Order: sequence, then structure tokens, then C-alpha cells
Amino acid sequence: MPFALLVALSIGLLFLFAPARRAKVAPAGALSLDAPLPVKVPAGVVLRVGDPVNKWIFRHLGWDKRLPFRIEWAEITGGPGVTEAFHAGALDVGYGANVPPIHAKWSGIPVRIVGFGQFPQGAAKALYVIGIAPGAHIRSLRDLKGKRIAFSRSQVQAQVVLQTLKAEGIDQRDVSLVELPSSIGGDVYTSALASDEVDAAPLGAGLVAHHYITKFGDRGASLLPHPRFRDSGLVLFVPESVLADPGKAAALRLYVEYWGKALAWANAHPEELARGYYVGVRGLPIDDARLQVHALGPVSAPESWNDAVDFEQKAIDILGPATGRPKFDAASLFDRRFEAIAAHGMKEEQACTPCRDER
Repeated sequence: MPFALLVALSIGLLFLFAPARRAKVAPAGALSLDAPLPVKVPAGVVLRVGDPVNKWIFRHLGWDKRLPFRIEWAEITGGPGVTEAFHAGALDVGYGANVPPIHAKWSGIPVRIVGFGQFPQGAAKALYVIGIAPGAHIRSLRDLKGKRIAFSRSQVQAQVVLQTLKAEGIDQRDVSLVELPSSIGGDVYTSALASDEVDAAPLGAGLVAHHYITKFGDRGASLLPHPRFRDSGLVLFVPESVLADPGKAAALRLYVEYWGKALAWANAHPEELARGYYVGVRGLPIDDARLQVHALGPVSAPESWNDAVDFEQKAIDILGPATGRPKFDAASLFDRRFEAIAAHGMKEEQACTPCRDER
């Protein structure tokens, strides 16, 4: 069985046999979605968070011990993993690209975005490039016409493919979109390219793309930058059931503030993050660790979400028709009670960083 087909089948079975979704019954004392956020965190609150990088940052800086609630960290990240964990009721807070919350809503899982980050406006960098298979005879993006392109409708890679085709004036009917979920680390897409199962695939612009060219460049593998559009929407999102719990909502308010602090700390300490997490935890060589940190940052949390809502709306408007899903108002994905909290946390950490480094 081809590798790509095996991966797609495995993920499909995971959803098929997942535990049944919980019934939408509001418990007594549930917090409404337009109520002011509670400030006091009652004793005994636990927040289950899927974000391995921030797990390291919080523990490295001792932040998890300052908070008046307990965090249970989960080694879960990326759209399909977070969505499945929400589906199973096993996670309170997920972190990933901007498309998983859209796909969750289309799948009947009500979620809200409580934190939003992007590369700073005007930054000349992208999270993704287009990987080209050896022997695909693709020298420019216009050569994608008639080719097989890896496509994952529940992930941001789908948005990158569709926006690239649109920018190049290539109709979706003039290419073969090969349904294939990507994976953290990108091995699924690089293996599909190397084994001639697809001609092109969106690859992470950091370590994934670097390893692809290192391993297969001598066979003719190549990379092309996608047309100029922003692909760096990164979101913190939660099931609405978490927001309905007053204790978890109060804890989440604090967590989002510290998430903003963590963004600022990572921006200011790339070498410490590379050595501590990517070398110490992931076991990467230091050069690979530095490459990955540079590829993923710096990230900024805006004070206003107006541009973030527009960014999500563009994703909905291009993904909906292409995947047979209905368009909807992107504003319904955002819980604007959290709008300025991460930005406030970033500012506090930026003001604190010099004094912390002097200690």
C-alpha cells in the first residue's frame, strides 16, 4: 500500500472510531459567552493544554508554579491532533495554525479563538514553501498546472495550495489535489514527494524544507517560494465548553496573558530556546535548532483582532467552495473578551526582560 494512502487511511480510522461527541447540555452555573470573564480562579482548577514548546518555557521560567491553577501539559499540537483531542474531550486548550478552528466548526465542534499571533506586519518571511518532487519538471509555479499536489483540507497547507493556485491563475480543476494529511515534522509530505506520489506539496519553510533538500536535492528535488501572501496565522483556541466553565474561563484568562509573555520571551531569547527546547528536549543538532527557531519567529500578538478576523475570513472564503463547506462569518470564531490580553502580556514581558536578564 502506498505510504501516503496508508497515512490517510490511518487518520480516517482514528476519527471513525473516536469516542462519541459529548452532548451539548449546559450545566447549571454555566458562564455565558458574553458574560465578563471571571477574575478569581477557584481552588482545584486544572487546565489541559497542548503546547510542548510553551510547556518548556513555562517550566524553564517557573511560571507554572506562579499560577493559581494546575496545568496538565499534553504532547499534542497541530490541527488534526488538537481537533481529535477536543472531539474526545481530552484537551482544554489547543495551539496551531489558523485553519483547524475553521475545520472544527465545519465538523460540528464549537470552538473559539482566544489568542492570535502572526509574523509582524511587513516581515518578509513565510511559514511555508512549495516542495517540488524530483523529476516533476516544475520550474515555476505556473508549471503546477496538470500536476498532483498534496492537499489537507483541515490544515493550513490547503489554504497555501489554494491561494498559490489562485495567484497563478490556475483553476482547481486543472490540477489533481491528492488528499493527504500533513504531519508534525513534515515527513508525510516529504516522503510522498520523494516516492513520486505527488509532484508538489507545501512544506514548512524551516527544518522540513531544509531536510528535504539535504536528502533529495541531488535527485532533483527543489523548493519554490509561494506568491506573496501571509501564511503565518497562529491561534490559541478552545472548545466553547471550556469557556462555559467559570473556573476554567478565569484560568484561561491568566493563561492567555502568560502565553503573550511566552511569545515575547521567545522573541527575545532565540538561542536559549534553541538550546533548551530544540536541543535539550527534541534532541536536534544546534544548527537545526537555530534554523527552526528562526523559521518560526518572531511572532507578535496584535492588540486589535480586526486584521485577524479578515485573515480568517479569507481562509474561510477560499477553503469553503474548494472543499464543499459553507461560508460563515469569521467573527463568530473569535472570543473578543480575550482580544487584548496576550498583547498586554507581551508588553509586560518586554518591559521585564532587561531586569530579568540582569539577575
